[in-house]
Amino acid sequence: MIIQTERLILRPFLESDAADVFEYLIEPMVNCFSCMKLNSLEEAKTEMRKRIKETEYYFAIVLKDMGKVICEIDAYPEHVKPYDQDGDPLLDTFSPCWMLNKAYHGKGYAYEAAHAFFDYLFKQKGARRIYAYTEDYNISSQCLCEKLGMRREGLFLEFISFVNNPDGTPHYENTYQYAILKKEWL
Repeated sequence: MIIQTERLILRPFLESDAADVFEYLIEPMVNCFSCMKLNSLEEAKTEMRKRIKETEYYFAIVLKDMGKVICEIDAYPEHVKPYDQDGDPLLDTFSPCWMLNKAYHGKGYAYEAAHAFFDYLFKQKGARRIYAYTEDYNISSQCLCEKLGMRREGLFLEFISFVNNPDGTPHYENTYQYAILKKEWL
């Protein structure tokens, strides 16, 4: 699957994307991506070989004019109740994750990519609800959620830990949840 916007192409990852992805995963900007940190170009190449198989819900975001991967976005349908008339779980809820190379912040790329991705999820993948978590210190992600029309649904205090404090104890983060329904999007 390929999605195009005015300035971007959202497409499956290629092995040749390793150097571009390594640029922003050598030091992820927020703790929730710490487990994705890459320590070498070889690790990035290995990661790209894994990502090549993901063609429906995980996209590299590429600048049309340069062919450079500057971002990624993904969301998978979640198994939630209720069930459909055949007894199968409805897979209509998605929680996207986006990560933008800091060299490209402030240019509207994250909004352009996320808007196209949300449109794809709602119109082609049967999404009923899309929700996102963002740390209370990640103001740019909160602004992106709001620009996408998502409403802030709540603040979870000391919700989750991705890294440890210097003394080895978990560093818990306060996390906002945002969401939008298909009827609100359309």
